[in-house]
Amino acid sequence: MPISSFPQGDGLTSVFGALELRVLEALWQQHGDVTVRDLCTHFPSAAYTTLMTTLDRLYRKGFLYRVKVGRAFAYRPRYRREELASGIAASALTSLLKEQSVRPVLSFFVEEVSRRDANLLDELARLVDEKRRTQGSTR
Repeated sequence: MPISSFPQGDGLTSVFGALELRVLEALWQQHGDVTVRDLCTHFPSAAYTTLMTTLDRLYRKGFLYRVKVGRAFAYRPRYRREELASGIAASALTSLLKEQSVRPVLSFFVEEVSRRDANLLDELARLVDEKRRTQGSTR
């Protein structure tokens, strides 16, 4: 499969199904605990039990907090959107860097950064220099 045919996105789409991601987005927009009934207004075409199952699945995967409210459960995200995307990216990079040769991964990363924004290469170089300085001072 050519690389260009892989799905694009922020990484969340590779971990979550479409409904799971839509539910997380709705939860991130809310403040505090949210019940299934509260979410129903955001998903008029989804069945109550479908939303309930989706929330339970996200809870069991460790992405939501859950508290008992009367006979129902209320949910809230365990992570902000940015934290979740960052964690997924870190996990993917950690996995890739365990390979025998990391040079192709680094090469692709630099190429992709420069393709998106040439100014990011300067930022990347600055971060590398900063890391070298801090590591040099701790040796």
